[in-house]
Amino acid sequence: MNWLELAMAVRPLATLESHVDTAGRVLAVRPDKLLVWQPELLDWLFRSDAQLCHTGGRSLTPLFGPRSLLWSEGSRHDAYRRVLGPPLRGKRLAERHDLIAGPVHLAIDDLAAGREADLLDWTRGIALRIIAGLLLGPVDDTLLAGVTDWADKAFGARHRTLAYRYLFGGLPGPDPALERRLVRAAHGCAPPALAERLRHGPLAGIGDRELRDAVVSLLFAGHETTAAGAAWTLYWLGRNASIRHDVEAELAATGSDGSNPAAVPLLQAVVLESLRLTPPATLAGHRTVPEDRPAPGRDLAAGTTLTPAIYAAHRHPDAWPEPTRFDPGRFRQGRPLPQHYLPFGGGSRYCLGSQLALLEIRMIAAALLLRRRRWRLAGRAGRAGRLRGQILAPAGVTLRVPRCQR
Repeated sequence: MNWLELAMAVRPLATLESHVDTAGRVLAVRPDKLLVWQPELLDWLFRSDAQLCHTGGRSLTPLFGPRSLLWSEGSRHDAYRRVLGPPLRGKRLAERHDLIAGPVHLAIDDLAAGREADLLDWTRGIALRIIAGLLLGPVDDTLLAGVTDWADKAFGARHRTLAYRYLFGGLPGPDPALERRLVRAAHGCAPPALAERLRHGPLAGIGDRELRDAVVSLLFAGHETTAAGAAWTLYWLGRNASIRHDVEAELAATGSDGSNPAAVPLLQAVVLESLRLTPPATLAGHRTVPEDRPAPGRDLAAGTTLTPAIYAAHRHPDAWPEPTRFDPGRFRQGRPLPQHYLPFGGGSRYCLGSQLALLEIRMIAAALLLRRRRWRLAGRAGRAGRLRGQILAPAGVTLRVPRCQR
């Protein structure tokens, strides 16, 4: 391991920040491992996805499994996207409104006057209940508690995550009994649960091992990043009183619950700016070139792995003037180019659940703002971010409710 690899392992955010202005916007961690935030190279990378290999990192492969849909290739990857994509966007996602609203309001009802809750733990509980319901249908609290405990074991402490990666070969899998329960739940669910779709159509005949990897991947990818995004959105609203006031006024004027982004353009802009300044995924998936090939500004040797550096791309001053300032106005005039703004990755690996994540974050923020207007945040007033596994999330921030809003 060279010094740059060590720095990325121990202090990844500070290391990326110190290299944002690196000439060429490419950081060679090793000769065959490049972090990329150069717009032209990102554009080429995303357009070339079908010709590249997508491998899981050594940390996540043991966790998600070797047959995870996240690193499936070719026709298998296409099949997963055909099965899972349609229910997670547009009108079919809107039909699942109540499955999202229910856990949101249940969690808010639990915030009694005078109650305190860790901000990230609170949003994680909501996001896990939502994705579990969408994926498996009704599930009991003991199953959710098992997944939460497993996630805390894998991601709860940075030093433990590093130990798993470098000393034990990757993040830990669950207790075998929990794995069996997840597979049984996937077999026992009925429409419209997503896991039921995994067993039919293009994926008919899927084995239990691959089904396990798919369920685990969707549970983790579907709640850890969304929970971090929701927590960051509330964090920035809590730190910017005037913006929060304007969002509250927008919600009060429209009566919207946040489900329709067109009805709440300011709230939508707040969410998008939060995902820019504090993106839950700081890096996108690895892409490996299978043979020598030219790319913008360089020739790539076979076996070279390129990883989009989301965190660095979102902080480059050429695309984002005053990049460390929280300014939702950046998104009031339309969306930026995908080479500059990529919180959900890009190319053929663009996150299938992006619309679901944005919907959840808006609805969580809207419900809390409308029903608990006097909530406030306590804890770290300055830099509150830390990596939870590979996910950037607030740490040490408490959600307090002095009294309820009726």
